[in-house]
Amino acid sequence: MSGHDGHVGHDGHDGHDGLAGIPGRFGDDRVQITESYGDTTLDVAPADWIELLTHVRDDLGYAFFDWLTGVDEPPDAFAVVAHVYNPAAGRRLLLRTRVPRDDPRLPSAVPVYRGANWHERETYEMFGVIFDDHPNLVPLLLPDGFEGHPLRKDFILAARVAKPWPGAKEPGESGHGAPSRRKTLPPGVPADWGPPDA
Repeated sequence: MSGHDGHVGHDGHDGHDGLAGIPGRFGDDRVQITESYGDTTLDVAPADWIELLTHVRDDLGYAFFDWLTGVDEPPDAFAVVAHVYNPAAGRRLLLRTRVPRDDPRLPSAVPVYRGANWHERETYEMFGVIFDDHPNLVPLLLPDGFEGHPLRKDFILAARVAKPWPGAKEPGESGHGAPSRRKTLPPGVPADWGPPDA
């Protein structure tokens, strides 16, 4: 069904998975269908996000919204990924789009799947992706006054400098025992950040 590159062509669909009409509806230039580890992923531009969600729900039977999250893809984008399920067919889909890092905005999926509400709030808080027309896009999990987006790869993990890092494997890296070599900073901490002896 899929080629060596993971791309599924028009003739790769037999119609049983309900995806045969996707290329005809969106055209080759608006949707990319790939298969990876048994999962089917549909990639579209942000402008086609709501149309894709609506189409798979209304026309293909993917009525169950499972989850939505972000993925930091430095240096220029965030991916937004939604997982939906067709209970009658027992099939699942990953729906994905990419928003630019300098203006991470996407129309809210809440009018299509009400269950996206919580997930969009979490993605907004953790990655900084703004979901336009979300009914209540306010912080969800972090304490009041928290600054930054902790799941971005450029977020400084201050706790790894403030106290010993539990993932150290060499003597001296966690502050216990004599250092056997130059002390190194734990992952996620820029070299020029922290106390002078870090």
